Amino acid sequence: MSKKWTVLAVPVISVLLGLLAGAVIMLVSGNNPAAGYMALWNGAFGDTFYTGETLRQMTPYIFAGLAVAFAFRTGLFNIGVEGQLLVGWLASVWVGVAFTDLPKVIHLPMAIGAGALAGALWGFIPGFLKARLRVHEVIVTIMMNYTALHVTNHFIRNVISDGSDATDVVNETASLRSPFLENITDFSSLHNGLYLAVLAAIIMWFLLEKTTLGYELRAVGYNQHASEYAGMNVNRNIVLSMVISGAFAGIGGSMQGLGTFGNMFINSGFSGIGFDGIAVALLGGNTAIGVVLAALLFGALKVGSLNMPIESGVPNELVEIVIALIIFFVASSYMITWLLSRFKKKEAK
Repeated sequence: MSKKWTVLAVPVISVLLGLLAGAVIMLVSGNNPAAGYMALWNGAFGDTFYTGETLRQMTPYIFAGLAVAFAFRTGLFNIGVEGQLLVGWLASVWVGVAFTDLPKVIHLPMAIGAGALAGALWGFIPGFLKARLRVHEVIVTIMMNYTALHVTNHFIRNVISDGSDATDVVNETASLRSPFLENITDFSSLHNGLYLAVLAAIIMWFLLEKTTLGYELRAVGYNQHASEYAGMNVNRNIVLSMVISGAFAGIGGSMQGLGTFGNMFINSGFSGIGFDGIAVALLGGNTAIGVVLAALLFGALKVGSLNMPIESGVPNELVEIVIALIIFFVASSYMITWLLSRFKKKEAK
């Protein structure tokens, strides 16, 4: 089996093993696995409304996955996607609420751009500390997640609104709502952010694979000393990688603020999208197309799980176990690769 096919086989086998393990858990707990997974499928793709909700859930997962994957591909671990997503959400809603007289062709890009800028700024801080002081980005980004959570809550209650638990709804000129997508999906909450998510995946692929900048960013990730010897500005590329990664995450927040909810509200805890983005990136092999497919799977699991208790009596928390098992098997990719190589040797004999 070639290396290319092995790379493709590992995530597929990981998903199948995760689903199989989930079926075993259902049996042990006295539930019917066939009924459970059928309910999961029906809840994700059973009709046009559920399909629309799955695609809507998939949209921020794509941006979160791209943010994590971009950093991974350039040798960095951006665990702060959750925080960058929150500040991007806040900034885009703020712009969407504050300006009332702008045409949509200006207002909507400005609001999305504000989200990207806020996420990029939140990514710049750990990138700068990594480049200049060699402070590990994992520690800084984890701490900045909590900072983002409480800072955004403060701004919602004390700056954007007058002591309220939520902001006003963004103006129509800054909204991502799509009457066309709503109509063809039986009035689901699917919005135009889906197009932007696919475009973002194409941009990431093109930037990393087809540009000189992308080559430099990947080279610095592979070996900083060799890159510096070759004349590349290592510190600049470290900062730039975190900035671009943060921008992807910030736009993911814009999808929530301008599309799914139309506002922002006090969060008692993390949304979970940024942390799920780590799993999406791992399952997608840190590639653009892989992230899109993994985001579709996670969107289907999250939306479809809501139907499992209703239709089959299986608790929807089981999906979280399945997701955890999928991540476990992805992390155990060496074991899967070894088994595939052993199988290939037996075939050769």
